[in-house]
Amino acid sequence: MPQEPASSFEPLHPQRLTWAAMLGRWVQFARQAVGLPQDDAGVRMRQSVPDIIMLQAVWFALEHLEEVDPQERALGLDRAELLIDQHATALEERWRSTPMPAELRRLIDDARTQLKTARQRYEQASH
Repeated sequence: MPQEPASSFEPLHPQRLTWAAMLGRWVQFARQAVGLPQDDAGVRMRQSVPDIIMLQAVWFALEHLEEVDPQERALGLDRAELLIDQHATALEERWRSTPMPAELRRLIDDARTQLKTARQRYEQASH
């Protein structure tokens, strides 16, 4: 009976698949943003796409902070805080003269809540 050739396929890594799935959603979201109306709100939303994607990416990364080398978690938390502040500020500035859509406010709040939760988990694990 002939032997099966050794498989050259690497095992599936759920984290990579999840990132790939999210990347696919973000690409689709960015493509759809092109079709937004040319009015002021549409232009603001289109300009907000990179900030929205980054806040979602940071939220997701914080969800998986335990997978990062323990010695790099504090740095990861600090970077996450900087990114959240940077992109939240960009959104708040962009929507300064008109009410920010509730979904964007919720996205910023969710990212900040996720950071707070991740910091608490890190501090509990460190003690």
